[in-house]
Amino acid sequence: MIDFQSFVLDNGLKVIVHEDTSVPIAVVNIAYNVGSRDESEEKTGFAHLFEHLMFGGSKNIPNYDTPLQKVGGNNNAFTSPDLTNYYITLPANNLETAFWLESDRMLALSFDPQVLDVQKKVVIEEFKQRYLNQPYGDIWLHLRPMAYKKHPYQWPTIGREISHIENACMEDVKDFFYRFYRPNNAVLVVAGNVQLEQVKVLAQKWFGPIPSGEPYIRQLPEEARQTEARAETMESNVPVSAIYKVYQMCGKLSPEYHATDLLSDLLGRSKSARLYQELVEKQKLFSSISAYVTGSIDKGLLVVSGKLNQDIDIQVANTAIESVVDTLRTETIPEDELQKVKNQAESTLVFSELEPLNRAINLAYATLLGDTNLVNQEAHKINTVTQEQLHQVAQEVLRADNCSTLNYLAKK
Repeated sequence: MIDFQSFVLDNGLKVIVHEDTSVPIAVVNIAYNVGSRDESEEKTGFAHLFEHLMFGGSKNIPNYDTPLQKVGGNNNAFTSPDLTNYYITLPANNLETAFWLESDRMLALSFDPQVLDVQKKVVIEEFKQRYLNQPYGDIWLHLRPMAYKKHPYQWPTIGREISHIENACMEDVKDFFYRFYRPNNAVLVVAGNVQLEQVKVLAQKWFGPIPSGEPYIRQLPEEARQTEARAETMESNVPVSAIYKVYQMCGKLSPEYHATDLLSDLLGRSKSARLYQELVEKQKLFSSISAYVTGSIDKGLLVVSGKLNQDIDIQVANTAIESVVDTLRTETIPEDELQKVKNQAESTLVFSELEPLNRAINLAYATLLGDTNLVNQEAHKINTVTQEQLHQVAQEVLRADNCSTLNYLAKK
């Protein structure tokens, strides 16, 4: 159970406070309700570019890291298709420094053309290193457009292509900032050795004067139910061939989400899961194989990925995966096997809440989902999944005509 209190500033900023006097630190976490799904298909990669730009200086603070380091703090950020998140961890007695820094870059970036040029080059280099020049790095550049035909999940967070970042201009940057980086489109979570009244004073002092923006009403195209198998084969300079299979599934807020998540655990969470036991240990077709869900707010994907052993035919390996999947789809899951993955999932959840930073991020995410208390309902939702629910979800999700397959061949 994560205890929290909340209030909203006049400009629309939602503030969540989680008091934990057992630690000497404080966490200031800001989640903006914008991710790569909010980009236009002609200008992708902007949410991620902004993650970089937000560290390039703001209206009154030319260097973000130096004042933070002087008070013993550290910071980072991440971008996903669904949100952009920034966080600071520092000694609790220096809490106001974090408020000063985060409020100033919410107020206004420096909009320095030189900073934009530098960060564009950084993002382009990241695109090349992580997606184009790294073995298997480009799989999502192929899988996403295969699995999604309408929804903007069809491009990865880094963007669809490098040219979109290369062509980004200052007008685009200002438009994106004042559209999404407003207090009424953000959630501020303050966690650790803090007090509610203290946070109220600091929030009003530093964030209260920032003007709100136009309310952002998300209207994204809904992805249609997939009804035909899709496949693509490609060759690349990689050590071994690999198979990636993705199945369309429900979104994070669906009643079927936790059953689908456990379904992926049954398939490939660990070495005791079905895919590993059958295809690595028994048949020795793969050197590694796993399954997981993307955890998307809108319709997501259940992913199966495996690297083949040398000289194994790709079609033989594909057929073997489908055989394991079909068995799980058609048979009722034994209660003891279901209980095992429930225990694993709950254990992961408990460990994820040990650190104040993780608690802060989870609180922010739940608030963006529409209900902060969702953070305290996860264990219950995991434990109430039934064998019948799991069977129904398996029959719907693991259909052959709901699968998109990427055969990723190693060049000989």
